[in-house]
Amino acid sequence: MFLVIAFMPKQYINTLEKLIQESGPLGPVICILIYCILGATFIPSEPFTVIITGLLGPFQTTWICCVGNVLAALMEFYLGKKIGDVADFERRRENFPNWLKKLPVDSPVFLLLGRALPGYGPKTVGIISGVYDVPIWRFLWTAIVANVIGAAILAFGASGLLHLVR
Repeated sequence: MFLVIAFMPKQYINTLEKLIQESGPLGPVICILIYCILGATFIPSEPFTVIITGLLGPFQTTWICCVGNVLAALMEFYLGKKIGDVADFERRRENFPNWLKKLPVDSPVFLLLGRALPGYGPKTVGIISGVYDVPIWRFLWTAIVANVIGAAILAFGASGLLHLVR
């Protein structure tokens, strides 16, 4: 993740930081929209979280990251409901750890721990939840819990690392 930031052209980072800072109260809204856009792609949002932690601090970043990623998860859920391709999920599920493969898709344990898998976990869980028609409230509360925990770990971890580097 930090390699992505290290190799990202500095001008892009500076432009993004300037946009957020100069947007005033709309800065957090712009950040949330960026999370939604990243959620619709296979581009990880973690480098963006590190960047905005440096600008806004870990508390505000945790909130923004959580809201943005939950909205992105709802988009993935909706996409899964529209595509309904169970066969593709079964193929992806083979990449999950053995203990996770055995759980039913609508299990809160699957929904929470599947999101913790790096890279493909959150997006896959969002899409397959829609495919398998997981009850929306179960999907939503597990997405919120997983995103609050993940966002806090990343934002506060990044804040600590940024303080060491500065």
